[in-house]
Amino acid sequence: MTDTRMDTAEDVVAFLKAQHERIKGMFDAVTNTAGDERDAAFVQLRQLLAVHETAEEEIVHPRAKRELADGEAVVAARLREEHDAKQKLAALEKLDVDSIEFMSAFREFQADVLAHAEAEEHDEFAQLAAELDDEQLQKMRNTVKTAEALAPTRPHPGVESPAANLVAGPFAMMLDRARDAIKGKG
Repeated sequence: MTDTRMDTAEDVVAFLKAQHERIKGMFDAVTNTAGDERDAAFVQLRQLLAVHETAEEEIVHPRAKRELADGEAVVAARLREEHDAKQKLAALEKLDVDSIEFMSAFREFQADVLAHAEAEEHDEFAQLAAELDDEQLQKMRNTVKTAEALAPTRPHPGVESPAANLVAGPFAMMLDRARDAIKGKG
């Protein structure tokens, strides 16, 4: 899951926005393919979404709660959206990627995730960029990258808090990566 653009982004805001752009492209890849190609594109999307959201939940949201004037409300709304998205993503995993049911649910999921990303960028990332200095934003990027390296690769609804991620995350990560390896999708 290496993207040179993301690896060279200096701060956490640029890094996460670059991931949002990559996610948008991955949605298109799932929509515009079929069969094994769609399945592979969906697995890549699922993995990136899982690690991305985990890192935000562990690193970005707690900092936003502390730093932003309306941090509690902003983060609470994002966590509700992330919980809903994890539930929808887990349901999508159980469907045949070539079924009408999958594509219908996938389009709804896509709209929700893109609206969530826009809200994050506007309500959370922009405010963090205004509140924190360049060094703090760069350190957050490094911490986010570390959290992503240790994150689960599948959705785990109900695990949205930093504490829950720290307790369940390492075990879930090992299980997810083992499942991905066994299925040849990791």
